Amino acid sequence: MSLPVPAPVRFLSSAAPGTRVVVRYRIEGGLTDALGHLLACDAGSCTVRTRQADVVIPLGGVVAAKEVPPAPPRRPGR
Repeated sequence: MSLPVPAPVRFLSSAAPGTRVVVRYRIEGGLTDALGHLLACDAGSCTVRTRQADVVIPLGGVVAAKEVPPAPPRRPGR
């Protein structure tokens, strides 16, 4: 008997590349979030392009994931 796939992993697996997402996942010492555009998702991991870098997240560590609205426009400098 196989274990059911957690809802956040189902969402990431079915989301289209380019969808803006936030993913909460386990790291050593706690949890962290990745906010950005989903680049890819396969059986073992997903990749999210954040402002700083592309983050590869093991699906086994994902505890929550959802689609988020587009980022607000950047404010002009002074």
